[in-house]
Amino acid sequence: MRNIPIALQLYSVRKQLDVDFEGTLKAVKEIGYDGVEFGGGLYGHSAQEVKALCEKLDLIPIATHIPYPDMVADESVLDTYKEIGCKYVTIPGFTPEYRPGTDAYPEVAKNVNNLIEKINQRGMKLSYHNHDFEFQKIGDEYMLDYLYRTIPGLMAQIDTCWVNVGGESPAKYIRKYEGRQEILHLKDSFGNRTKDEHDTFEYRPVGHGVLDFKEIMQAADEVGVKWVIVEQDYPSLDKTMLECVKMSYEHLKSIM
Repeated sequence: MRNIPIALQLYSVRKQLDVDFEGTLKAVKEIGYDGVEFGGGLYGHSAQEVKALCEKLDLIPIATHIPYPDMVADESVLDTYKEIGCKYVTIPGFTPEYRPGTDAYPEVAKNVNNLIEKINQRGMKLSYHNHDFEFQKIGDEYMLDYLYRTIPGLMAQIDTCWVNVGGESPAKYIRKYEGRQEILHLKDSFGNRTKDEHDTFEYRPVGHGVLDFKEIMQAADEVGVKWVIVEQDYPSLDKTMLECVKMSYEHLKSIM
C-alpha cells in the first residue's frame, strides 16, 4: 500500500485555533500531519500570514471548504486560498434549498459548472463533500449519484463516515468514483444515528469506531487518492480534540 500523505481538516481543532492559531498548527505538525485543509476561515489572519506560517511549519495547505453561496456571491474568496497554496476547493454539502430534486437545482448546477471553470482557471479543482442526506433517493438514484451524474466535472470528496451512516460501503463509493476521487475524508463513528432520544451516534478517532479502514485505505490506494484528510467534528472517548486527531493519525500510519 502506498504511503498516502495525511492532512487534517482544521475544523476538527477550531476551538484551539481560535485561542492559539500558530500553536495549534505547530501541534498538528508535531503529531505528524503532512498538510491541512481549511474549514471555518482563517481566524483573523491574512492569506499571506497563513501561507508564511504553513511554510515555516512545513505543513502543506492542500485544500479548503467554502460554502456554495459564498463562492457564488464573491469569487474573490477563491483567490485567498489560491494565494495560500490550496490545490482543492470543496463545497461542504448543500443546504436544503440548493439540493438535487429542488426547483432551484438546475440553476445550482449551472452555477457550479461556472465555478468549476473559474476554479480550474486558477489551477485548482472543485469537489463536493457528502453527508448522509445525499443517500436519500431521487427516483431510483441516490441524490449523491444524481449530483455527480448531472455535474460531471465535479470532483468527489467522499466522507467515509457519512457514506456508512447513509447505508453504503465507503470502499465501494471510493472505487465507484475512481478518477474523480483525489482527496478523501476519513472519519469514524460509533452507535446509531436516529436524531431522537434513542440516538447513540458519536464521532470517533479513525480506527476507534465501526469503519474498516484497512479496506478503505486499500480502495484509496487502488484508485490513486492523492491525500487522505482526517476530520472529527467533536471529541470523544474522554479525549481532547488534539488527542483524538493524534489517535487517528497513529492508526492510519499503523495500517499503511
